[in-house]
Amino acid sequence: GTHYGDQREARSLMFLSTSRNFHMIEEQDTDNSIGLNNPTPSDAERTNQFALDTDIPLADTDVSMTSGLPKMPNEALDQEQYSYEKDIGIHEDMDPRMQFKDKNHHARVEPVEDVETIYVDGLTQEKSLHIGVNLQEPIRSCLIQFLQSNSDVFAWKHEDMKGIDPQKACHRLNLDMTVKPVIQERRKFSPDRQKALEEEVNKLIDNKFVKEAKYPTWISNPVLVKKATGLWHLCIDFSDLNQACPKDSYPIPHIDYMVDATSGHQLMSFLDAYSGYNQISMHPDDAEHTSLYSARGLYCYMTFGLKNAGATYQRLVNKMFARLIGHTMEVYVDDMLVKSEQASDHIAHLSEVFDILQKYSMVLNPKKCTFGVGSGKFLGYMVSQRGIEANPAKIQAILEFAPPASING
Repeated sequence: GTHYGDQREARSLMFLSTSRNFHMIEEQDTDNSIGLNNPTPSDAERTNQFALDTDIPLADTDVSMTSGLPKMPNEALDQEQYSYEKDIGIHEDMDPRMQFKDKNHHARVEPVEDVETIYVDGLTQEKSLHIGVNLQEPIRSCLIQFLQSNSDVFAWKHEDMKGIDPQKACHRLNLDMTVKPVIQERRKFSPDRQKALEEEVNKLIDNKFVKEAKYPTWISNPVLVKKATGLWHLCIDFSDLNQACPKDSYPIPHIDYMVDATSGHQLMSFLDAYSGYNQISMHPDDAEHTSLYSARGLYCYMTFGLKNAGATYQRLVNKMFARLIGHTMEVYVDDMLVKSEQASDHIAHLSEVFDILQKYSMVLNPKKCTFGVGSGKFLGYMVSQRGIEANPAKIQAILEFAPPASING
C-alpha cells in the first residue's frame, strides 16, 4: 500500500490487482494498518473478497447488460454471486426501463384491482387474457368480443412474433470506426451454467432471434444471471462494443408528465410489447458486431444490452402512436397505457391502438396485458381516475398498525 499524511491523520491506499485495466483502491486508517484495531486481512484475502463479493458502483459507469462487471479471471467470474440488479448492470443509458425494476417485482405496468381471466380461442382455453372485474355491461361483453376478434395482435408463442419491417425501424450501432474491434477472451463456465447457456442459445436459434456469424470482428461473452425464481437469464457483455458507440440523445419521455396525464380517466388498459426490443432487427451492416460465443459457434444477436436500443425503440413508438400520445395513450419504451375519460369510449380507443400495432406488425405479451381497469401501477406510480395514489404494498405496515391504546401510545 501507499501512505500519505502524518501521525494520526495519515491514510493508506491499498491497490488490489484485477485483470481489468484499473486497480481497486481502498482507504485505511493508519491506526488499523499498524494493528491498533481489528487485524487487516492480507492482500490475497482482499483480492479474493473483491473477486467474490464485489461492490463496484455501477451507476457511475457506462454499462450494458453486463458491462459493469469487472473483467476478472474466468474461474472468479464463474463463482461470482451477483444480485440481479448488479449482475445485469444496466442503467438508463442502456435501458431506461430498468429504473422501475426492483429485486422483488419487475413489473412496470400492472393492475392493482381484481381481474378475471377470459379465453379468446373458444373451447381450447389455451389463449387467455385479463380484464377488470368491475366492468359493467354492455362494455364487458363488447370488450371480450373485441379481444377475441383481435387475438392476432398477441404473441401466444415466439413464432407469433413477426418483427417490425426493417424499412420502418432497425437498430444501428453507429460504430466509431477509429476504435479497434475487440474480440473478448472467451470465458469458461461451470457445467450447470454451460448447460443453461446452451439451452438458452438453442431457444434463440429455434426462435430465429440469432443467426450464425461467419467472420465477426467484434465478439462478446455471454453472462448468465440467476433470477429470483432460480432460472437462468442470458445476458451479453457488450461493454467493449458499447464504448465504441456514440450515445443517441433521442429524448425519453418525462415520467412525471406521463403519470400526471393519467388522472381523470374512468378506464385504462395496460399493454406490454412481447419481448419488445427483439421485435426490432439489427441493421445488416451491424448485425455481426453483436456476435457472442457459444459451444455451437458464433451467433449475432439484437438485445436491449446494446447502447441506444432504448432510444431506437422510443423513436419507433413515438412515430407509431404520434396521433394518440398525450390524448388517449401514453408510451414509455415498450410499456403502453390506453386511457379513456369515458368508459364507453374505451373500446374505440383500443381499436385505434390495435390498428396501428397490426400496421407495424408489433405484437403484445398476453401475460403482461390487462384491459378495462380503473387503476393500476404505471412506471412505478399508482394511478387512477383520482390521480396518483399511495401504493398499498408500500403502506401496508401503516394500514395494519394498531391504534394507540392510551394517551402514551
